[in-house]
Amino acid sequence: MAPGLASSVALVLAAFLGCLCLVALSEDDLLENLRFVRRAQDAPLVSHYNYIVIGGGTAGCPLAATLSEHSRVLLLERGGLPYRNMSNQQHFTDALADTSLASPAQRFISEDGVVNARARVLGGGSCLNAGFYTRASTQYVQAAGWDARLVNSSYRWVERALVFRPDVPPWQAALRDALLEAGVTPDNGFTFDHVPGTKIGGTIFDNNGERHTAADFLRHARPGGLTVLLYATVSRILFRQQEGVPYPVAYGVVFADPLGVQHRVYLRDGAKDEVILSAGTLGSPQLLMLSGVGPQTHLEAHGIQVLVDQPMVGQGVADNPMNSVFIPSPVPVGLSLVQVVGITKSGSFIEGVSGSEFGIPVSEGARRLARNFGMFSPQTGQLGTLPPRQRTPEALQRAAEAMRRLDRRAFRGGFILEKILGPVSSGHIELRSVDPRANPAVTFNYFQDKEDLDRCVHGIETIEKVIQSRAFANFTYANASVESIFSDSANFPVNLLPRHVNDSRTPQQYCKDTVMTIWHYHGGCQVGAVVDDDYRVFGVQRLRVIDSSTFKYSPGTNPQATVMMLGRILHEVASHLCHIISNELLPVLFPKLPYPPHAF
Repeated sequence: MAPGLASSVALVLAAFLGCLCLVALSEDDLLENLRFVRRAQDAPLVSHYNYIVIGGGTAGCPLAATLSEHSRVLLLERGGLPYRNMSNQQHFTDALADTSLASPAQRFISEDGVVNARARVLGGGSCLNAGFYTRASTQYVQAAGWDARLVNSSYRWVERALVFRPDVPPWQAALRDALLEAGVTPDNGFTFDHVPGTKIGGTIFDNNGERHTAADFLRHARPGGLTVLLYATVSRILFRQQEGVPYPVAYGVVFADPLGVQHRVYLRDGAKDEVILSAGTLGSPQLLMLSGVGPQTHLEAHGIQVLVDQPMVGQGVADNPMNSVFIPSPVPVGLSLVQVVGITKSGSFIEGVSGSEFGIPVSEGARRLARNFGMFSPQTGQLGTLPPRQRTPEALQRAAEAMRRLDRRAFRGGFILEKILGPVSSGHIELRSVDPRANPAVTFNYFQDKEDLDRCVHGIETIEKVIQSRAFANFTYANASVESIFSDSANFPVNLLPRHVNDSRTPQQYCKDTVMTIWHYHGGCQVGAVVDDDYRVFGVQRLRVIDSSTFKYSPGTNPQATVMMLGRILHEVASHLCHIISNELLPVLFPKLPYPPHAF
């Protein structure tokens, strides 16, 4: 490795993974162009709709757009427009580096000590991720009991709206060839399908590097059928007892606007009208509990009146652990987000991101204005070199200035990542308070199950083969050993877990010490436990959950395609107003989960 660079390698990790964007038009300009999108403070105090969708995210946006074709739909989003910060992928770390109260990425730290983020923006996680697009496997669809014809037509609807074929730069091409050389075969070329071997997947970044998000689906909405309210924080779902109905019936919601004014929205009298939770893995179980549906003892401890004692709400929450290694490059490397994936037979997925400008302002003007280095900067702390108690504003500024003085070659290279399927290990969500704006307490129990750890080890071993391959030789220093590369990455504080620094660190210990999130967490309202085969919440009526919280396992290498598809397919299933599918067919389309591990 070049002299003076080795000591800087750890600081390179101050700029990996993330997403989002730049400024184009102002929010006022965009609201003027999107007449059905308003700020919550402009909404009436009382209103009525056929459907109330809570959460304008990856599932909520396509769901609201499709339901609006035949109904009056209200979509409530607690964040703002994605377009305000949306930009070229050169700035994909900006949102995750923003820890302000107005950030589109609300930071949280799991009880496991891993730094994470949840979306707070119209478009949800599609505004924050690395853009990779891939379908669930055929086996996953079959195990879920979904109708393959409807699934495929819904996937195609998503793909027509916002998915592109990436231009594969040399670093990604070398990763693809190295994976094939390492035995991750066959070469499946470019495909959206989830199949074993190495492939190039789709991306929601277009050929100009501009991000497209789930909010784009709203262009397909019937304007007279949809209202979108921004900065609307739902505090609870309203229920009432109805004569002749054995269970509480949802009939509306209460939300607060940014000024603190309480608004009430009621369902109309139609028999099919519903409240639909699409608030995500953290938000959906949190809102159920705040509304009185959840574990009785836990709710009573927070002073919440128990409507339905449902002990499985918030249970089975899982996050696919990610481990990465930074590979310094002797030659310049162009910026690329996830494009290539190796789907191994052992249950690990290998991906990569590259570039020499991770979080580094690209112009002198931007350098003067920008004071962070992406999600892994001193400011955000996930990979910051400063201990939490030492993160004063002055200390953060000194750390950022020290990073700016580094030789820019220290930031040259890429990250190879591995994510495991499943996972088998899972945890739970609990309320910290009754404030709907606050993050709940989340425990994922990473690597609690040995099967997850074994899969991680196989993934690390595959990465070692990639680094040593002939195909990847142009992007590695000839005198840099695999051991030194992994040691440099392992010594960086990627989480808040205790460190095990020694020269004989095993792959198992590397997996545990360097665990991070890839933002694919799911569960908490699983089918068969909290919702039935039709995604209706057990014990109540006129309430469904449609989002990643219903999954037991994450679908494939990246879940966003399947979450979007789920929002679309409910156009033909959950709305009933299309008259395409009858109630009698629903149990056939959505038999109970969980999905077995072999379904991937």
